[in-house]
Amino acid sequence: MEKTYVTKQEDIEREWYVIDATGQTLGRLAAQIAYRLRGKHKPIYSPSVDAGDYVIVVNAEKIRVTGRKLDQKIYYRYSGYPGGLKQITLRDLLKKHPVRAIEHAVRGMLPRNRLGRKMLKKLKVYAGPQHPHQAQQPKPLELK
Repeated sequence: MEKTYVTKQEDIEREWYVIDATGQTLGRLAAQIAYRLRGKHKPIYSPSVDAGDYVIVVNAEKIRVTGRKLDQKIYYRYSGYPGGLKQITLRDLLKKHPVRAIEHAVRGMLPRNRLGRKMLKKLKVYAGPQHPHQAQQPKPLELK
């Protein structure tokens, strides 16, 4: 009789990966980052356990988008007060806060529960080419 394997916390080994976002398409990059954060690339993947790796994204300001998304894609924030709806286009967001564009795209591809919030904490995004995680010896990850 076969027994079902259940992933345990002590079985999980986390790696650190660094991704260069220069010239990468925003949605395709976010999909592959979310895939790594969830741990779906590992044979011990289980949807109810956070078995994913840490992902560092550098050069977030150099991402690419297709079509007319720079002017047509709008991000909304609501303060909860009347008249408190703020909106910003992708072009303006990339000028002011390029990190938020990648974080927002990846957040939309993760589960909407406490497990997804835990996975999002393993994502480190930086606008420029430098990052402070050299001590973790991240491996460069080439995307398809």
